[in-house]
Amino acid sequence: MLKLLPFAPIAALCFALTLTGMDQPTRAESLEGLVRQSLSSESEEAERAIARLRELGPTGLQAFLDRRPPDLDPSEAAIARWRRVLDRLCQQRDCYASQLYWYTDWERAKAAARRSGKPILSLRLLGHLDEDLSCANSRFFRVAVYANALVASRLRDRVILHWESVRPVPTVTVDFGDGRTLKRTVTGNSIHYLLDAEGRPLDALPGLYGPQAFLTWLDRAVPMARQFARLSASEREGVLTEYHRDRLETIQQQWRGDLAALNGSPSPALEPIPEGEPDAETAGRLAVTKMVVEFPVLEQLGAIERNRQTLESLTNREFWQQIARDRADTARLDVNSLALMRDKNPAFADPEQLEAVQTQFEAMMALDTVRNEYLLHSQIHQWFLTGDPTATQVSTLNDRVYEELFLTPNSDPWMGLAPENIYSAIDDGGLSPQPGDRAIDR
Repeated sequence: MLKLLPFAPIAALCFALTLTGMDQPTRAESLEGLVRQSLSSESEEAERAIARLRELGPTGLQAFLDRRPPDLDPSEAAIARWRRVLDRLCQQRDCYASQLYWYTDWERAKAAARRSGKPILSLRLLGHLDEDLSCANSRFFRVAVYANALVASRLRDRVILHWESVRPVPTVTVDFGDGRTLKRTVTGNSIHYLLDAEGRPLDALPGLYGPQAFLTWLDRAVPMARQFARLSASEREGVLTEYHRDRLETIQQQWRGDLAALNGSPSPALEPIPEGEPDAETAGRLAVTKMVVEFPVLEQLGAIERNRQTLESLTNREFWQQIARDRADTARLDVNSLALMRDKNPAFADPEQLEAVQTQFEAMMALDTVRNEYLLHSQIHQWFLTGDPTATQVSTLNDRVYEELFLTPNSDPWMGLAPENIYSAIDDGGLSPQPGDRAIDR
């Protein structure tokens, strides 16, 4: 059974509204009344109440959670209705497992961050987080990470949650011709950005991570974000640079240690990543002012790239899998996540089938975790460290991530699924452009 966390009484929630600056219920309404109306069979009444509770933010959500289905109507239909309303209040599918409030209005998320002093954790994904068929990684996060009781508690306490859809997620339906169909998403990825209250990117976690690895990142990155917020503008860049240099060096040394353990002998030494400023002797040898400015960045990039190439050349498929097995504890499902899996698929009522799927899922998450950390997250650290201008705005950073790391650029409407040099023997290559698009030339 999914664990339900205790919540404050509604009187306390009303007091909380006055502290947070959120709109308070009017005299003509109350939190209890809004909750009852949100579950009404009268659609217009329910819609108004749901919109009002959503507008009240986390306090409205908490009031709704205080009125669990057994308090109202224990029937399956009532529980299903309660869960549907809850998903709308959270703006997340299966929110009964995580009980997290997600902002979808960017300005409201920033305002909440300024009021609370918390950084923003902004998820960018294909599709929508409140729909069953969002991109695969966002679905895995809903089950394995957001539903994890410890992760959910940390997210609720330490960050302002926000999500935004990058583009629709591509889906495919297989019709077996006898009434049976199979529907799946085809491609797509997601990324979590840690941002200050004004939306400045501070770090980003690309792709899928196991819940324990996700917690480790939160416990490291959120304190940095709080320190960043307390500093003057002149001090901030130094702290951010040092954070990313340290993380990049740690990742590369950890990767080297993994290879040494697998090989039974020391791996090649890595180059230290130079500081951002050239020393006086180096600067004195440079006759061109432009080179004095660019030399430190080029020197950093050279060391980082040479280290990465050395490590990648030594890490074959078997080594990746072994490193993932050694990191298995970063991707363990907790009882809450397993309960959600059983709820979503009745076949998992069979303990043996659930155990088999759990084993495969955890192994997949561990492999994704280590590859995403060593290959993708290290690249993001590099962009921050070298002062890449795309890293100062979440929109430009996200465009670069999807183009260079996820290989699904916004400029490709087919997301790599319709390469021009592949012949399908289907009219127009099986492509149906949107109205107004140019004619397909294949």
